[in-house]
Amino acid sequence: MAVPVGVLAAVVGAFGYVATVDPNEPGHYPVCPLLRFTGIYCPGCGGLRSAHDFAHGDLAAAFGANALAVVGYGIFAVLWAVWLIREARGKPLRIGLRPAHWWAIGAVLLLFTVVRNLPFGSALAP
Repeated sequence: MAVPVGVLAAVVGAFGYVATVDPNEPGHYPVCPLLRFTGIYCPGCGGLRSAHDFAHGDLAAAFGANALAVVGYGIFAVLWAVWLIREARGKPLRIGLRPAHWWAIGAVLLLFTVVRNLPFGSALAP
């Protein structure tokens, strides 16, 4: 069970760092190159602000900064819990993603990116 616990420790450490070093203050983190050079929000834009708000318990602000990231936090939590339970039972965690699953994930990321950059999807922009 050392590996799932170690992964959780690393994630908690990363969230702890982002919680203490505010991404809303300039100079602490690099600027998204896609946003800087094109003005287009990538799927990750607002992710650090989302993690900062999530770590402080402000789920509404976290969702407003990057809704997809908040969904990702939930998916990670569920998969981590399943991993820990399976590890405790001595069974390996196998996540068999087929090519169709990867295409679907890519489509969701692309759709999120397009919608958040359109006027009617501005609520999804950070």
